[in-house]
Amino acid sequence: MEPNRKFWNEGQQKLRLDLAAGKHTKASEQFLVQHAMTHSRKMSRMDVWSFEDELWSGLTEAAFRALPPKGEHSIAWILFHMSRIEDITMNMLVAGTSQLYRKEKWVDKLKATIPHSANSMDSEAVAKLSQQLSMTALREYRIVVGRRTREIVRKIKPEQFGQMIDAARLQKVLAEDAVIPEAMPIIRYWGKRTVAGLLLMPPTRHNFLHLNEAMRIKSKLQK
Repeated sequence: MEPNRKFWNEGQQKLRLDLAAGKHTKASEQFLVQHAMTHSRKMSRMDVWSFEDELWSGLTEAAFRALPPKGEHSIAWILFHMSRIEDITMNMLVAGTSQLYRKEKWVDKLKATIPHSANSMDSEAVAKLSQQLSMTALREYRIVVGRRTREIVRKIKPEQFGQMIDAARLQKVLAEDAVIPEAMPIIRYWGKRTVAGLLLMPPTRHNFLHLNEAMRIKSKLQK
């Protein structure tokens, strides 16, 4: 797994450099590889190593739902949160369209019962959500979110990469309760980012960081 992580980190650096240099075609191509590695191969249909497939391999339902001793998150919460953040940022902020969570009624399919991104939840709320979520639906939600992200990125025009996120789109996120008031710092963070900046964090590095966290939890719970 370590050579694959090294490859991913090197790719992330290439993505940063290509975006900074205005090499938008190369950046888009590099993004698709980076993104694929943080999703399942079923989602991307690319012949690259999948960190998510590595996580799911041999994962028990008990480990999926459990909070580790002294831990803040479960694997269920991590995968849900990653998916929600990608859905919100790519659809609502980058594309200016509806989040799939509401549009396609994933909130019901997932048995999630919450409208938001799962930021700023206490351990009791995380534990409750972790027991409710449908494992099967969560894997399906990640696939549709990932494929939609790739559609969006392929349609971004060169002049759009440097654009700041529209304040009206941020307000819509709040109006739909996609981010709760306790998590306002994330709204302020997104408000300072360009489209290129969002490509570097939620659908790539944010996923990678949380998958690392999930793998640590899996190793603790399934020794």
